[in-house]
Amino acid sequence: MLINSFIVHLTHEKRYSPHTVLSYQTDLAQFEAYINSTFDLSLTNVKHTHLRSYLVDLMEGNKSETTINRKTSVLRSFYKFLVRESKLEQNPALLLRAPKIPKRLPVFVDAQKMDQLLDSEHYFDESFPSLRDHLVIELLFGTGIRLAELISLKESDVDAYSGTIKVLGKRNKERIIPVTKPLVNQINTYLGQKKLENFNNNLLNLIVTNTGAAAYPKLIYRIVTSYLNNISTNEKRSPHVLRHSYATTLLNAGADLNAIKELLGHASLAATQVYTHNSIERLKTIYKQAHPKA
Repeated sequence: MLINSFIVHLTHEKRYSPHTVLSYQTDLAQFEAYINSTFDLSLTNVKHTHLRSYLVDLMEGNKSETTINRKTSVLRSFYKFLVRESKLEQNPALLLRAPKIPKRLPVFVDAQKMDQLLDSEHYFDESFPSLRDHLVIELLFGTGIRLAELISLKESDVDAYSGTIKVLGKRNKERIIPVTKPLVNQINTYLGQKKLENFNNNLLNLIVTNTGAAAYPKLIYRIVTSYLNNISTNEKRSPHVLRHSYATTLLNAGADLNAIKELLGHASLAATQVYTHNSIERLKTIYKQAHPKA
């Protein structure tokens, strides 16, 4: 009951995305199961020591620092909500500390390799699935949109006249992203072929399956992974890698960091600044190769 009330709060007041809400719900359900089985306690009887015990259990279960950090944040938010709703007098998670997350540079694919993939006639043909796959890669690398944003794109979100797409990001925040004329032409070619497929449902989602149904995350993952396998040796080949590649390419070309922040839909500049590390590493490599004193 308490978790359900919190989920309603996240959905309607905080306006979190369905993906984020599901993550919160899953994390809290796991925590409740642990508290019930280990201490035979309800959520409102939890103390700081019980929360610490839960985090230790996660660490001993070899959960990553990122996962533990996220679950800690969820617990803080949940108990803060319970205090606000007068379900508790004190917040047991107030002094809860999460492990430090080691800094990792975003994985990206070099722009030249992406050009090699996208401009090659070897990988794509004129069939509908191939046109769809090509457009998926182009949109992710050419606009930096998130997986969920790509799936939710509608045909009406594309403004061919102004050369922009309208994206609904996290917390239902809209942003407008410019796209190139070749990408607009590619979208139009794809839409023309989509119409010729005569799908029964006439779905207005931009990206659809081979049968015209709405695209889903695993489909996009399969598309991205299969094509990146041709050009990249990176262990990670997810849709988010193309978002990183978009940001890194812009930064290396001299784009303003604040502009990149707006294009990516980041809430703060701190989230965007991580890409500067990749740029610095690139400059170090160039320096070592080119400078006689390096």
